[in-house]
Amino acid sequence: MPFVRIDAHGGGTDDDRLDALGRAVHDALVEALGIPPDDRFQVLTAHDAARGTLRYDDYPGVRRDAGIVFVAITLRAGRTTRQKAALYGRIAQLAEEYAGTDPRNVFVTLTENTSADWSLGNGLAQYVGSGSC
Repeated sequence: MPFVRIDAHGGGTDDDRLDALGRAVHDALVEALGIPPDDRFQVLTAHDAARGTLRYDDYPGVRRDAGIVFVAITLRAGRTTRQKAALYGRIAQLAEEYAGTDPRNVFVTLTENTSADWSLGNGLAQYVGSGSC
């Protein structure tokens, strides 16, 4: 059950681009980590490049530009380093294919937590034994 936040800066950010980026990340999660296809929870936000609401530099030697996309994924712990690397690569590939985003502009972070850290609705902790928070 990943929770995804995508912040896109400039580069023609509009509803179509945001949707394409959301699809790219979701499809990569399904392919690389085996997430169920109907397990999609995303917050997609466009930022005005003229106002400069997102900040970035060239660390560690990656030359980013106004097409920057920040992808923050929260998910339960348990994936291998190899799976995570495959996920990063697939997100970058699909972001380019679906949204025309240069892979150098795709910045991804993963935050892992435990089953008790999720409530998927109704005030319940669906991933723990009793199902209540």
